[in-house]
Amino acid sequence: MLAPTYGVSFAKRFGVTLLAGLPGIIALIGYIYFTTPPTAVPSGLSLPLLAVLSGINPLVLLSVACLLGAYAAPRVGLRSYLIDRMETGDKVWQQLRDEVGMAIVIGILGGVLIVVIDAVMMPFVAQDLPQSVIGATRPTVASVLAYAPVRFLYGGITEELMLRFGLMSVLAFVGWRVTGQRADSPGPVIMWTAIVISAVLFGVGHLPALAQSVNLTPVLVVRTVFLNMVAGVLFGWLYWRRSLEAAMVAHASFHVPLVVLSLLEVVLL
Repeated sequence: MLAPTYGVSFAKRFGVTLLAGLPGIIALIGYIYFTTPPTAVPSGLSLPLLAVLSGINPLVLLSVACLLGAYAAPRVGLRSYLIDRMETGDKVWQQLRDEVGMAIVIGILGGVLIVVIDAVMMPFVAQDLPQSVIGATRPTVASVLAYAPVRFLYGGITEELMLRFGLMSVLAFVGWRVTGQRADSPGPVIMWTAIVISAVLFGVGHLPALAQSVNLTPVLVVRTVFLNMVAGVLFGWLYWRRSLEAAMVAHASFHVPLVVLSLLEVVLL
């Protein structure tokens, strides 16, 4: 689905996408503020300051991604209804409603698939996860509900702006330019390359957080990258064939099975 949007200025394309990603940053800051125990606050910092500082790096990444996406996405025909609305006046829901059902199904099935794959892989990685870490990850109802806004807003919207709108759009644009722009838009080979690379980097981006809890081993690295890559490929395909907003809906829906599983874990343990 190709929809070059040059009728909207670069500044407006950047501004509307940046604003769309801010609720996720706020959710992340709020989660850190309300869940960080006072004993975990580094010396010299207050808890509010720690929470605000935790949002700086994601905000910088979001800003860079929105700058890159605002330039590259319309040039390779990748659609965002938020941007289209500024040109056509059509409401986002009017354009998105035909895609919502598919996006929700893909997201939920993707979440279930990841849970199944992770369960199959667990016997191979359990020896690399100390029992103290495994026990520390057991949730409570409060912790599951507190983290839900981060899953749905930061994961569903902010990460899609970073990884799909920003990174994937730029990769597609660079691939298109490198191959000589022999067509009006990138072909399937270029688009699939951009989808896979951005999905792999999505997985790699989860390694630093994991490294704070455990010593990374090759098996843990492969598991983490692969699981997130599968999800990233699904979202990237939706961005390419439907819209950025469809990818956001799928990513948010992807977390539904994970939240349900966490709540069941609370009940059953």
